[in-house]
Amino acid sequence: MSAQVDDLVQQDEPGPDEPSEGLAALGAYLRDYLARVRGGELGSIPALVGLVVITGVFAWVHQGFLSAYNLEALVIQAAPIIVMAMGLVFVLLLGEIDLSAGTTGGLCSAITAVLILRHGASWWLALVVGLAVGLVIGFGMGWLRARVGIPSFVITLATFLAFQGVTLILIGGQGSVILPDTSPLIKLENSFVPLWLGWVLLALVIVGYAAIKVNDELRRRRSGPSRAPFSVIAAKVVVLAVLGAAFTYEMGVNRNLSTNAFFSNKAQGMPWVVVLLLILFTGWNFVLGRTRYGLHLYAVGGNEEASRRAGIVVSRIRISVFVICSGMAAVSGVIAASLLQSVQSNAGAGNTLLLAVGAAVIGGTSLFGGHGRIIDAVLGGLVVAVIINGMSDLIQGANSAGYEWVVTGAVLLLAAGFDAVVRRARAT
Repeated sequence: MSAQVDDLVQQDEPGPDEPSEGLAALGAYLRDYLARVRGGELGSIPALVGLVVITGVFAWVHQGFLSAYNLEALVIQAAPIIVMAMGLVFVLLLGEIDLSAGTTGGLCSAITAVLILRHGASWWLALVVGLAVGLVIGFGMGWLRARVGIPSFVITLATFLAFQGVTLILIGGQGSVILPDTSPLIKLENSFVPLWLGWVLLALVIVGYAAIKVNDELRRRRSGPSRAPFSVIAAKVVVLAVLGAAFTYEMGVNRNLSTNAFFSNKAQGMPWVVVLLLILFTGWNFVLGRTRYGLHLYAVGGNEEASRRAGIVVSRIRISVFVICSGMAAVSGVIAASLLQSVQSNAGAGNTLLLAVGAAVIGGTSLFGGHGRIIDAVLGGLVVAVIINGMSDLIQGANSAGYEWVVTGAVLLLAAGFDAVVRRARAT
């Protein structure tokens, strides 16, 4: 019996010239990953590479680009774009478009501000009403698209124009409605998480991410598909921990540049909007990746007719994405109002929508439907914010804004062209 055991042990042990199981699994994982990349499954690689390169260039040109003060500015400037882009990811997954997302957010924020200032409503009630209006708008546009059959481009173009007028009527001739300094809505972008709570949140994020990845891998191993080595998971956790710790530490630096005694309060800690972004990212990432609804959404975006034959109610899926998009646009409008501490009569107009769509596309969401993730909105929003912030410091003068938009447009065109090329390679 002992001889049989010794034979089994010797068979399981790798020879002197054979790689161990860990190295073999890692090699197989890397080969599979490279094959998927060559096949067009690039995921977030282009956005990550672009973000690193652009950040590196601006950090080399501007000595204070990665300072705590500028990092805070980047985060609070990117937050409204990222939130709106999250909602647009759902619409783009079906190959649709929502041109009115920007003005929807402006209208909902105007309703919230008017209820607070002119009608004496509590901030939470006004916020609920504003968000509810966004959901109703999304349902109406989705119903017109799914039931009546009007193209989304036409519907949302009409609402884009109409909502600008409604917002102007609500604000009136004042030009803007200024939110009260004591409103909790202002604190969203202009107050900070306590330092200890920031580190606690970072620890929860790291532990939660590691637990989810390990659990997923164990489940895959029980079901039998090819598995990723735990060394890859450990590397991802380490990278997340290092980047998160660096950001949390940098946000712990006092960023109050005022020497006035009346403004001596410290500006330390990450902005509260970061917590909101984390909650929204986690929630929508769960919906897309771990629910039946998310599976149906990808199925409809990939092949609508096959999804219909499989029993998926396509009309409900189509309506739901517009509801989600408009709801997130309303949240984005409130965040923008918190950043500006007011609501302008042209809130949500101009380049607001274009920046959000650009963020989603730059991050990796396909304009043709079927491919997109919530992380695309985050990475793309950061790329857009870095370009705008860096160009504003790099180019001064009357034409500085023009150069900013030229560069942003060129990056968006490059991302859209790259998406088309990848789609063609994937089809091949």
